Amino acid sequence: MLKRILILAGLLIVALAAGLYFTVRNQRARLDITAGQGTKPKLDSIHTGLIPLVHVAKAVGWKAGEMPTPAAGLKVQPFATGLDHPRWLLPLPNGDVLVAETNAPPKPEDNKGLFAKVQGLIMSRAGAGTKTANRITLLRDKDGDGIAETRSTLISGLNSPFGMALVGTTLYIANTDAIVSVPFMPGQTQITAKPVKLIDLPGGPINHHWTKNIVASPDGKLLYATVGSNSNVGERGAAAEKDRAEIIEIDLQTKEHRVFAYGLRNPNGMAWEPTRKTLWTVVNERDALGSDIVPDYLTEVQFGGFYGWPWYYWGGAPDTRPKDPDDQDLQQYVIRPDYALGPHTASLGLTFSEGPKLGPQFADGAFIGQHGSWNRKPFSGYKVVFVRFVKGRPVGLPVDVLSGFLDADEQARGRPVGVVIDRTGGLLVADDVGNAVWRVSAK
Repeated sequence: MLKRILILAGLLIVALAAGLYFTVRNQRARLDITAGQGTKPKLDSIHTGLIPLVHVAKAVGWKAGEMPTPAAGLKVQPFATGLDHPRWLLPLPNGDVLVAETNAPPKPEDNKGLFAKVQGLIMSRAGAGTKTANRITLLRDKDGDGIAETRSTLISGLNSPFGMALVGTTLYIANTDAIVSVPFMPGQTQITAKPVKLIDLPGGPINHHWTKNIVASPDGKLLYATVGSNSNVGERGAAAEKDRAEIIEIDLQTKEHRVFAYGLRNPNGMAWEPTRKTLWTVVNERDALGSDIVPDYLTEVQFGGFYGWPWYYWGGAPDTRPKDPDDQDLQQYVIRPDYALGPHTASLGLTFSEGPKLGPQFADGAFIGQHGSWNRKPFSGYKVVFVRFVKGRPVGLPVDVLSGFLDADEQARGRPVGVVIDRTGGLLVADDVGNAVWRVSAK
């Protein structure tokens, strides 16, 4: 009897192993990454398995002397190293640079269920399991050589801060659960004033996409804030998604706010396109539909626009997985994004170029920091790319600006997040696994 049980157990283990093998094999990419990029991406048929594909690069950091690889005609150097999970950047008018050293807050309800537990393991392996520093650090390059000689803690005791915006002499900070403000004059190296709450933001015990970004309107009267979804594809139900998966607009004078656009699964970077003066964002799309879809995207944000999440993607393709049905017949209103960045790239950072200081090929377009995939085989992202614009619209395919974040063994030496242009025209890149800020400039 015991022998029979052992045989049956062995057969079960073999069957499970075989099922896992074919699950992973079935979800491997069938298309080149370029098929999911540009203005007309190919949306391959869905190929899934019993469990989501998990393929994450182990975080190992940079060895002494190692650096990312810049595109031809560019050079890279460390602007600052030895930071604690730097995620987001804000250049100041006097040349100083603010960096949010931050990580996820406690989320006691976000690890329930198989999919959530898998994601928790992924975050730890990818280097995102460390305790958050909860501070904003000021970096100063005194002699203009592209290296910050001094740093100081500008403000600490925050709650997983991410986005920052300076309007006049007020610094706005997007904590994970609220936007706060403090008086600040460029040149200061420390803020002692207590932050004052502007508005609350959705947080709570789930807080699945915890990063909240902000950007001010060109006239300084309005603030725009990104709020990601509380799940992959609405599997927690509508109640958990209240006031999420959207960009909100806040009147800084009255503190009144409204939904500016919605149906955006996880918008992060925002920036104003300089030609047409319109707001653009990069959005992380849904997971677990296979390695070839859904492409993350770059898009102009239309006021009142619905971008599909959770029921639809890329202009109206249906997703049957949300817990609650679309009872408003919204498919006909879904806005098609402007530009696909490739599936599962985790595109986070966004900034527009400011003329030809990095070379004529980078004079007009968008730089995008791609944090890198966990749900695609082979990997995608783990680089900074450039999307060329013509007359205010994206064209062509993305071009690598900074790569080499994966080593020869496909381990993550770094992962790009925020990208900004500094006062002298260099591109600064926050690397939260490498604990560095890199500076890219023309040779």
